[in-house]
Amino acid sequence: MQAFRKFIPMFDRVLVERLAAETVTKGGIMIPEKSQGKVLQATVVAVGPGSTNKDGKVTPVCVNVGDKVLLPEYGGTKVVLEDKDYFLFRDGDILGKYVN
Repeated sequence: MQAFRKFIPMFDRVLVERLAAETVTKGGIMIPEKSQGKVLQATVVAVGPGSTNKDGKVTPVCVNVGDKVLLPEYGGTKVVLEDKDYFLFRDGDILGKYVN
């Protein structure tokens, strides 16, 4: 988890790490890699300061580091930091946040 401390997203961008895909069903059956669905859940690992509005004031990002979020099926920019895959999304592209 040291890699994202060296990387700060710009403006309203959010750096996330997707959760691992399920490889075994609840019944214990192994799922082949090609049959696994795209994981739409992720953990926020870094956030930018926010976007600037027309008045020049910064509008903060809606999520915080450590939040579990729901991502769109497509989109995001893949970023590799120290051999780990992360994804950059704009704050407005994140569909929702999970609450405990």
